[in-house]
Parts: sequence; C-alpha cells; structure tokens
Amino acid sequence: MGKRKNRSKFAAVKRMGPAKSEAPEKKKRKVEAKKKDGEEEVKHVERHSSALFFKYNTQLGPPYQVLVDTNFIHFALKNKIDVFKGLMDCLYAECIPFIPECVMAEMEKLGPKYKVGLKIAKDPRFNRLPCTHKGTYADDCLVERVTRHKCYIVATCDRDLRRRIRKIPGVPIMYIQAHKFTIERLPEATMGGAPRI
Repeated sequence: MGKRKNRSKFAAVKRMGPAKSEAPEKKKRKVEAKKKDGEEEVKHVERHSSALFFKYNTQLGPPYQVLVDTNFIHFALKNKIDVFKGLMDCLYAECIPFIPECVMAEMEKLGPKYKVGLKIAKDPRFNRLPCTHKGTYADDCLVERVTRHKCYIVATCDRDLRRRIRKIPGVPIMYIQAHKFTIERLPEATMGGAPRI
C-alpha cells in the first residue's frame, strides 16, 4: 500500500473575510459633524420638460420633424431607399426633414465617398438648421439640440449616437433595419400604423 499524497485541490482558494478599513468610520464622523452644524446637503434634481407625460412626449405629432444624421443618408443610399418616401412609409404622416449645418459640413469634409449623399442633402425639401457651436462634430450638436427641444425625431444609424440619445427621455430614434426605416420609442397613440420593432 502506498502513501496518500497530500495535494491541494485544483482551483481551491483560501477564503478571507473582508478587511476592516477606517474609511467608513471617517465618513460617519463627517456626516455626524455636518448634522451637528445644521448644514443639510442640497440635492439638485434635473428638471424634465413639461411636454413629457410620463415617458411619452406630447410635443410629437404630425407633421413630424426629423433630424437627419450623415450616416442615415449614406445608409439610405446604400439600401436604395428614397429618404422622403421612406419617412412617409415609416410614420404614415407628413415629415419635415431637418439637416443641421454641422451635418452638411461633415458630409463635405468626408469627400467623394459621400458626394451623392451631399447632393441629396442639398435638396430644397430638407430644411437647414443653423448651428452656433464651433467645429463640425455633428453628434454633439444633435444631442444638444434634442436635449433642449424635444420636438424632434432623430434619424441615425450610428450606434454610439443612438446609445446617447436613449438616455434622453421622450426622444424617438429612427434607423434602418431590414432595408426599411424603423422607429423606436414613439408612443403608439401618435404612431398610427407605423411598424414597431
């Protein structure tokens, strides 16, 4: 008979209790000192627009005002979708597409790849919005504009921009999915028969 070898078990970890730190005690002392002094912490809560009824935006309604981004026009051309006809098919209502000046500048800066998209963007059916900020970064401009005025639907295929806009309550997002325009976060009462996700 051989001797049994004492080996440690595979992936066995010695459990250790949490180390005591002095940081929580210091915090408690500071809070107690403030309470004794009579100072109360003032909490600032961000104000929401009065146009929001719970999570629904009451400013949205036909004719819809759609803020168009650079890549939305580019992907609409790639998928062979007419922007104006696609907007009407998606929302079943009249749409007024708006293009900020920074989006136009961004398309001009991107060069010959976006030449056809730039021609479409210069169509007189697109309304131009003047920009007061410096630079040509359109994403910040769109987010700032939508935060101030919640009467727009944002049309973009940019995932980062969509993620930023989802954090703003009451702003619907339009994008291209399965060779057609789809919209998310538009209240059913204002949507009519628009396709849902």
